Amino acid sequence: MSDWLLPFQLDFMRDAFVIGGLIAVPCALLSCFLVLKGWALMGDAVSHAVLPGIVLAYITGLPLLLGAFLAGMACALSTGFLTDHSRIKQDTVMGVVFSGMFGIGLVLYTWIESEVHLDHILFGNMLGIDATDLWTAGIVGGGVSLALLLRWRDLMLHAFDPGQARALGLPVALFHYGMLALLSLTIVSTLSAVGIILAIGLLIAPGAIAFLVTRRFGAMLAVAVAVTLAASWGGIYASFWIDSAPAPTIILGLTLIFIAAFVWKSITIRRRENGGASQKA
Repeated sequence: MSDWLLPFQLDFMRDAFVIGGLIAVPCALLSCFLVLKGWALMGDAVSHAVLPGIVLAYITGLPLLLGAFLAGMACALSTGFLTDHSRIKQDTVMGVVFSGMFGIGLVLYTWIESEVHLDHILFGNMLGIDATDLWTAGIVGGGVSLALLLRWRDLMLHAFDPGQARALGLPVALFHYGMLALLSLTIVSTLSAVGIILAIGLLIAPGAIAFLVTRRFGAMLAVAVAVTLAASWGGIYASFWIDSAPAPTIILGLTLIFIAAFVWKSITIRRRENGGASQKA
């Protein structure tokens, strides 16, 4: 029995469990709004676009998290500007902007001498976090979670029907840019744990899973948080025994849960259709 508790006796594993829980909640909550609003690609774009901000912040001596946040906001705002002032669709613009910024980040990274390994930026280093990373994840993640929970009904209406939200007098523009700011902040809080590339998994999969198994948005938020916490802690625990990195193991767990939810939903729909056909017959 003591062998199964071994991961909890190691300091670096305990820190991994803590930061896994800290980033799971804001990512899960925000994921529901991104899925409802159709901003999955926006999350992908911002998560990749923070790389040049991190590199420039390192060169200038500024906090890396500040550079990441500013780069994420620059990507989101430039995407909105180009979409509004051209005939190109938003998904195309996002693809061009985020790939371009990611490319700039890679080029800049090759020009500097850094003690920070690129793998840690791209994929995170959950087993090598320190107290600063925990405080950052806690403060930023807590702030994002609080903002989403306080205004979740208004944000839900804005995501589902912006026209109706505007008619009711809600500050649609403020909600729009506020969501972009929350998205950038959430990605910043996950960088040390899961990195740039894997952050998108935490920002999309929980909401997609909850969307499949629930019908009410309040329940969707609760399910997304529960699923993300289970996948995070389960993935960290499993990674210790299978000798893998925690971050990709967490994303793998979320992917398997999504597949299971999709299969369950498909079987449920088929049974209902067969039941309805039998009653008509």
